[in-house]
Amino acid sequence: MDTILIIIAIFVIFFILKGIRVVRQAETMVIERLGKYHRTLTSGINIILPIFDQPRRMEWRYVHTGVDGKTYIRRTTITRIDLRETVYDFPKQNVITRDNVVTEINALIYFQIIDPKKVVYEIANLPDAIEKLTQTTLRSVIGGMDLDETLSSRDAINNKLRKILDEASDKWGVKVNRVELQDINPPREIRDAMEKQMRAERDRRANVLEAEGLKAAKILEAEGIKSAEVTKAEGYKASKILVAEGEAEAKIKIAQAEAEAINLITKSITTSGGNPSNYLIAMKYIDAWKDMVSGKDNKVVYIPYEAAGVLSSLGGIKSMFEELKK
Repeated sequence: MDTILIIIAIFVIFFILKGIRVVRQAETMVIERLGKYHRTLTSGINIILPIFDQPRRMEWRYVHTGVDGKTYIRRTTITRIDLRETVYDFPKQNVITRDNVVTEINALIYFQIIDPKKVVYEIANLPDAIEKLTQTTLRSVIGGMDLDETLSSRDAINNKLRKILDEASDKWGVKVNRVELQDINPPREIRDAMEKQMRAERDRRANVLEAEGLKAAKILEAEGIKSAEVTKAEGYKASKILVAEGEAEAKIKIAQAEAEAINLITKSITTSGGNPSNYLIAMKYIDAWKDMVSGKDNKVVYIPYEAAGVLSSLGGIKSMFEELKK
């Protein structure tokens, strides 16, 4: 009797120990009853039926870096499913671009388990499946792009990969949040050629900037010379206009003065009963003789044929002034 009680007590303790499952926060377990899906445990204390209820095991892979800097992969069997966001650093792989350049690419993927039931029953090995899916999708995306486009379009590649992987892994109960390309390493000869091309492009830009600077300087210099010439011409024009206006005004003043003098002389001669025409002709002859004898090399003076008449006019002018004086 005591032996039976001991056996029963051991069985009860075993049943309690095996029937109580404590699940931590952000973790879960998929429970099968007699080989069929029963329920998914939540965080906290859960009661199951030992022998009848068993947690479903699944294959999982962990990647870690050793002290020597190398990456190691550890495969194991788990019963607890981590619901936190998981980061996978996949090994580097070679992909071929559209212009047939073999490029080494290393990718990171951030995913999170949304439906543990699908993770267990829809895919055999989730990490391997995501890795292979990422590799094939990456080859497909990079294969449709040139090397230059690949190097300059990381964000576009990341978004395209994330969208494709998220749609493909949805039936596995997984949400792909981000995909990042860590390294894109073309072959050494390609990198050397790109570096030479970059230096040549920088030299070309420097030459273009220098030529544009010289061009701008020449244009500014020509515009300065043009402005100076225009200003000089306008000043010369203004000075000529002012000189012409001054000469015209002087001639007008002289003409007005001569006109007033002639009017006064004419009035005086007319008052005294003389002929103003004789006076004017005589003055013109006097001016003409003055010009004829004023030259440096003048040796002979020709007196016009009408000199007697002019002399008589001078005599008349003399008598006229004498009368005016009286």
